[in-house]
Parts: sequence; C-alpha cells; structure tokens
Amino acid sequence: MKKLMILGANYSQLPLYEAARKLGAATVAASTPGDWPGFAVADESVYADITNPEAILKAAQEKGIDGIATCCLDAGVRALGYTCEKMGLIGPSARAADISNDKFKMKEAFMAGGVQCARHICIHSLEELEEALEKLEFPVVLKAVDLMGSRGIFRCNTREETFFYYNKTMEATRKDYCLVEEFIEGQVLGCEAMIRDGKLLYCLPNNIEAFQSYVPTPIGHSVPYRKQEELGAEVRHQVELAIKAVGLDNCPVNCDLIEKDGKIYVIEITGRAGGTCLPEMVSIYYGINYYEAIVRLALGMDVEEMFRGKTSGVANLSRTLLSEKDGVVKAIHNENEPAEDIVDLSFNIAPGEEVHHYTNGRDRLGQVILRGESLESCEKRLQEILSKINIEFTV
Repeated sequence: MKKLMILGANYSQLPLYEAARKLGAATVAASTPGDWPGFAVADESVYADITNPEAILKAAQEKGIDGIATCCLDAGVRALGYTCEKMGLIGPSARAADISNDKFKMKEAFMAGGVQCARHICIHSLEELEEALEKLEFPVVLKAVDLMGSRGIFRCNTREETFFYYNKTMEATRKDYCLVEEFIEGQVLGCEAMIRDGKLLYCLPNNIEAFQSYVPTPIGHSVPYRKQEELGAEVRHQVELAIKAVGLDNCPVNCDLIEKDGKIYVIEITGRAGGTCLPEMVSIYYGINYYEAIVRLALGMDVEEMFRGKTSGVANLSRTLLSEKDGVVKAIHNENEPAEDIVDLSFNIAPGEEVHHYTNGRDRLGQVILRGESLESCEKRLQEILSKINIEFTV
C-alpha cells in the first residue's frame, strides 16, 4: 500500500484524505498540534511545522512515504518541494517551490522569463520606500512577500498612506523586506492548471468575484471564463510563461491574473491547487474528482487520462458567505430546499459564535457552490438562493 503525506489537516485538506483512501493509499497527516479534523481521518499523524522544510523531510523519511501533497494553502509549498527533491518524489523542485512562495523571487523570475507583470521594487526601509516612490506612479501596492489570502497587502493612493501601510506590512511579514509595485486597474481573474513532466494537462481560466478591501480579495469563482474566445489563448500563454519562469513541474498550478485593456498580467503563481472552492470548480467543470487527480499525480499514478479530450465542461459558480458587520450569531435561517444544482450550501458558523465583518478568508460564514446550464443561469440562481438565507446577529 502506498503512503501519502498530506501537509495540512484543516477542513480544506479533508477531500485529499478521502481521495487517497478511495485510491487505496494510506495517509499521514502533518500539521502543528491542534484539534484539526485531518488527524481524525488520517491513518497516521505527525506533529510538525509545515513551514519548516527540514522538519517535514525528517518526518517524511521516518514515515517512509511514497508521495507528498497539499492544497488550498501556501504554508507547506516550500517543504513539499524540498522533500520531493531530497527523497526523489514526484513534485515541484525545491527551487521552484521556494520561488513560488516568495513574491519578490517570483517577480524577479517573471521579469527574467518575459512574463507580463506589474513593475516592482524590493524595499528594506523607509528610505528605500522613499526612493521607490520616485520611480512609480500612484496608486501603488505594498506587499508582504510570504503571506497568502491578501494579508499584508495594501493599496495606497498617496505617499502618506504608503508610509502608514509600510509599517503594517512589515509587522505582518516574517521577512526583512517587502515589495512596492504599480497597481494595475483592471479585472482580476484566475487560472487553475496541472503540469506533468513539462506537459500542461489542462488550463482553466476562471472569473473572480472580488471583495474590495485594501486590494481586491477573491470571494467567488466561476466558469466558463467570460472572455475565453477573446483572451483565453493569451491567458494560457502567460500562465505557460510563468510556469516556465518559476520552474514549476509535476504539480497543480494556481495563478492570479488581471486584465487591463485587453492585456493579461500575471499577479502571482504557485505550485498547489487554489482555495475558495477552486478544486470543486475544476471537478464540476471536467466531471472528475480533482482531489483524486492531485493524489494520483503525487503518487505517480496515471493522471493525464482524467483530462484527455476534455476541452469544455459544466458551468459552475462558488461564492463565500460573509458578514458586513461584527457580532454574535443569534440564528441561521435557510429556506433553501435541497436541489440538484446546489452542489454545496454550508455554514462555518453556529449560533453563539462571534463573527467579524469580512476582510479576508478567515472571516467567512460559509459557502455556496452551484452548477447549471450556463454561467448566466448560475448567477441568477445564486441571487435566489442568497435571498432565502438570513443570519441574525446580536451586536
């Protein structure tokens, strides 16, 4: 029986454990101590910091694993690549994983690889920030290079805002530097893909519904991409350039992009499947279990066949449920009846729990995933479903 180590044991990784079990593989959950649900479903567990490559390598060697995987979080990407390289497992190289986990190294790779992206400057101090602002026009973006979920990232419209948010960014990051870069005004979009031995098995651009915070933060995804006929080929081209620039291979790919005036710019790319229901989006669109594809890839099983001949698929949409205010949940009223087009309608909260107005993915209340005959029908159905949900709060 093959043994798969899964980095992360939160609810987002649970489908990986289930997919591995169905494929007859044993699982090893790797995470810091806590009441994580993955520990309850895994065959074995290890307490380890998944941001520490050496610690994960040691645990992987002790457990004698045959593969290693993660999804929906960046924290374990460097350890995954490092372990794959040291143990000869299938996955991204240590170098590629490291680059994709550091926005500065990534942007430098993009520039060297001809990827269309925003101008950026690495800064270590207020003095360097002052110099950088002489070279860029407002608005600009300050970015922590090592965080996910839009944490440590701030759009700044004035010099005063930039100096204020520089301190916020440096408080959030574990590095002694951050990025300041031009802010490209446009429509954000995403792309999920998978690469095996240098071959792109699929490439699926998707629409992003963004919450406007310091920077646009994804709260929903949908397919098909609205501008597939006009820009689909250019999205694929830029994603392929980014993959090559970073050196990613033998891994799922999650890419954030932005479109402005018909041009596609790459924001960032990483060697793991995205969060906020993106694996479910891929699964529904292609009629497969994408978590199974991730497991198959990591364990050296055939995965290309799952995507062969599939050039189009089923329209679907996901949306994060969120609150516009702080409070304590008093009651959850959901008048929606189960239906074939509702893939998932679930809540992450319960009466008595404290919630906060939405600023990032940690403030989510739940999610809705729909499938339909067209993107338009999914969007219309979403409004109907949301109108039948009422969450009462006490402030």
